[in-house]
Amino acid sequence: MTKKVVTLGEIMLRLSAPGYAKIIQSDSFLATYGGGEANVAISLAQLGIPAAHVTRFPANELGQSATNLLRRYGVSTAHIAYGGDRIGIYFLETGALSRPSKVIYDRSDSSFAGITAETIDWDQVFEGVSWFHWTGITPAISQGAADCCKKAVAIANQKGITVSADINYRKNLWQYGKSVREIMPGLIEGCDMIVAGKNDIKDILGIKVKGESDEAYKDIFSQVMQRFPKVKKIVNTHRGSISASYNTLSGHLFDGTQLLSTKTYDIQPIVDRIGGGDAFMAGVVYGQLTYGDDQKSLDFGVAASVLKHSVEGDANLVSAAEVENLMKGDTSGKLVR
Repeated sequence: MTKKVVTLGEIMLRLSAPGYAKIIQSDSFLATYGGGEANVAISLAQLGIPAAHVTRFPANELGQSATNLLRRYGVSTAHIAYGGDRIGIYFLETGALSRPSKVIYDRSDSSFAGITAETIDWDQVFEGVSWFHWTGITPAISQGAADCCKKAVAIANQKGITVSADINYRKNLWQYGKSVREIMPGLIEGCDMIVAGKNDIKDILGIKVKGESDEAYKDIFSQVMQRFPKVKKIVNTHRGSISASYNTLSGHLFDGTQLLSTKTYDIQPIVDRIGGGDAFMAGVVYGQLTYGDDQKSLDFGVAASVLKHSVEGDANLVSAAEVENLMKGDTSGKLVR
């Protein structure tokens, strides 16, 4: 089977306060780039899966710098569009102990917000592709971005390409006149796999979880699949937050019949938790393309996400061998020579 993944979404300039400094005390910021879908592509490229990212950048040095970052990590940039005036920005303050991390967005009127259904030639993009991934952030940005995503999903469906989505709901992003419930169901119906937390399912689909048991989750996941028959697998993670520096993480996968689970990992201390969900998604996609086994895919996804918490920046830069070592129980962190 061909193993090539395409992702669609905005990439922003990430400006991080140094170390654990608060934004209000910082007179310099570490600059890099990141975005949920691009994080998935970068992670997959590190795991050995050919990946391409589709986005729109301003035709200036910032757009070129962001393009260069993707190329640096082996992601194809052949289908990036250029236009518009600015790149979106987000500022990050890394929390510690009982002080949470904080993100401030400055992304209005970004270049990506100006993308339309006609901007990208999806027939060309999807040549030789086996998997397409998007997130709920993309259709929240603008009507044009929603239309572009819908066209991509439709063409992927026509070509028999597996479609996945992290249907994460960001209330503050939906500002262009359409509600999440007007747009997202039409996109979800074209998906084969989704990442969905209980709050996302409630906010987007109006389906409420009754309790925290496995049976309660099986119930809401079954309701989602009844509404969207093409969706065959639903995955998610469960994060326990003891503090900003100490989390726990586990995962679930529902295939319509059984709810698979993973072990629970302790993550302490956390270096950078941004992109943990994207690392999980990339790991699950890798597992599906490599193992063809749901339990191993889920285990790989959670282990990949755990390792992401040790990596600075948005994207997970670990190898498949590193993830598999953690899956085997090697948590020592001993020096490798």
